[in-house]
Amino acid sequence: MNLAELQKKLTAAARLQTPDDRVPYAFEKRIMALIAERAAVSGRILWARGFWRAAVSCLALALVCGAVSLFTPTTADNSNDLSQDFENTLLASADLPDNALTP
Repeated sequence: MNLAELQKKLTAAARLQTPDDRVPYAFEKRIMALIAERAAVSGRILWARGFWRAAVSCLALALVCGAVSLFTPTTADNSNDLSQDFENTLLASADLPDNALTP
């Protein structure tokens, strides 16, 4: 929203109202300063805030994963070793003789 246009609309609406003694001193200046402050926020500031929030959440996730890996009991049985199964699956085609691949 255009800040100058908003200021004109607010000033026109305020002039239609009768003055009230309950309004604090320099209230309109504080409100206009808050509006100007919100309008001055740039896209870079919003991106920076988002990246810091993402960094904090990634750090928390890394700490949780690290704690789970440290406190999970290890077994001596390596029959369910996923890394060995994965390596055997990937290297299965390399272990075959060259003539086994052609029909």
